[in-house]
Amino acid sequence: MSDRHHAEKRGRWGETLASLWLMLRGWRIVGRRVKTRRGEIDLVARRGGTVAFVEVKTRGTERNLLRSIDEYRLRRVIAAAEAVAPRYAGPRDAIRIDVMLVRPWSLPIHLPNVWHG
Repeated sequence: MSDRHHAEKRGRWGETLASLWLMLRGWRIVGRRVKTRRGEIDLVARRGGTVAFVEVKTRGTERNLLRSIDEYRLRRVIAAAEAVAPRYAGPRDAIRIDVMLVRPWSLPIHLPNVWHG
């Protein structure tokens, strides 16, 4: 199996785990791997009047996980979220960007509302 294929498989596993974690906390997953011209959104989740566009990062170690999210990646998620927000959120809904950090043998780390730009 190539490194790229392995990374893709690990990423899908992380997205599944992140979606289960969110659902256990009352979120409903309304979109997965939403593609736009500006980028991809891993998960779109809704709870009440809040819609979260969620970037999921899956790495083997905590050190690599902490390095996996940066301003460039967040800007791509934000641009993609702006493109599809009307599809998932109404005019009165709160919209936010969340990050889920996933690694083997650990509980996922949910970082809500990470973008304040």
